[in-house]
Order: sequence, then structure tokens, then C-alpha cells
Amino acid sequence: MTSVKLGAIAGILFDKDGTLLDYDASWLPVNRELASIAAQGNAVLADHLLLACGMDPVTGHIVPDSLLAAGNTRQISEGLIAAGSMMDVLELTERLDTLFSHAADFSAPVTDLAGFFRRLHERGYRLGVASSDNERSIRQTARRFGFLDYLDYIAGYDSGFGTKPEPGMMLGFCAATGLSPAQIAVVGDNNHDLHMGHNAGAGLTVGVLTGTGSRESLAAADYCLNDITELESLLPVAQPV
Repeated sequence: MTSVKLGAIAGILFDKDGTLLDYDASWLPVNRELASIAAQGNAVLADHLLLACGMDPVTGHIVPDSLLAAGNTRQISEGLIAAGSMMDVLELTERLDTLFSHAADFSAPVTDLAGFFRRLHERGYRLGVASSDNERSIRQTARRFGFLDYLDYIAGYDSGFGTKPEPGMMLGFCAATGLSPAQIAVVGDNNHDLHMGHNAGAGLTVGVLTGTGSRESLAAADYCLNDITELESLLPVAQPV
């Protein structure tokens, strides 16, 4: 990676869960609750559903790039039903979207997000969040942690830009900011994020280790960081666009 490529970056598009929010602290309890909902209170079935969708019900380990690590609400609902849930997919999707929206009230940020986004904004970067969660949850999270006013763009799986790893969410960020794909850095904790960036022609892809990915599973990233705070020393001050 050259400093020239780093110097071209003018916008940063972040994933939410596992990137801005610590995945284990924020989502392991939520995953157990979603399995209970899908199993309609059957504890044995709930454990089976967790395993089928990528979480060990005993250890809490999440398989990188599994449904629970990277899927959107509709995909998770379909996976739960394929694994044995007897619920209707539309009802389950609605129940899980509501659960995920409420989960924003109990999530754990990886750093002081208000200060982090403020500093990036002051350095000239255009900023966005693209998540497989619903848009309402993203806005609630941004509002709760004080960085909503620093965002130029928000996209959830239900915002009309398609879903990861398709390029639509990132291309929507480009349209909203007037930046070219080569000027965008995509930051996330799993390969759905990285592949979205690659598919859209992102100038930079960055993996972080605060979610479900590992250095091995994030090998496709240009950089793999311990957490998002390391971006501040990696990226120079953005150039005017």
C-alpha cells in the first residue's frame, strides 16, 4: 500500500456492528434473544438455531462471515426458518427488526464515537455508515452515541441501496458526497464489508478486529487494525474535494 493511495481518501464508510460497536458485548445477548423468539420459547430448538446460523450457544463464538456475523434481518430470518423455526418469515423479520432497534439502547461502543467522528469530520473526511441492520437502528445508535450530526450518509439493508456484498451501499455514499469510489475507504469487521468495497471499486478496504473477523479471515483487506481508532494515525488529513 502506498502513501499515494492513502492520500487519495476523502470519505470513510463504516460498518456498524463489530466496527463501531463491540460485537461480543453488544450482540451475543441479542443473538440469544432472537433465537428464543424464532424458537418460540423452545430452549433446545433455540440452541440448534444459533448453531445453524453461526453461534456456539455455549461459548458464544461466532463463525466469521456466518449469517449472524454478516446477514441482514431478512437473511437471518430465512436462515432461522430453514434451520427449523416455525414462524412466518415476514412476522419473524418484523420481530427481529424491532429487537435490533431496541438493541441500540444496550450496545457498547469501541471508543468515544462522538469524539472519534468529530475529529475525522474536522480533518475533512466525509463520513457514512452502511450496515446490514435496519436504517432505524443505525440512526438510533448514531443519536445515542452523539455522532449523527457528523454523518453525511446512512444506509441499512432496507434503505434501497441493496445489501452487502453488493456495491450499492457504497455507490450510494459516492452519490451522496460527490466522491469517486477511489476516494472511499470502507471499514468493517467481515468480508461482506470488504467485498462490498471491492465490488464498488473502493480506494481502500480496512478490516478491524472488534467484531467477528480475524486477521486470517480479513486477509482481503488492505489493512487490518485492532480497532477504528488506529485509522486516525493511518490516514492523513483529507484533501479538499
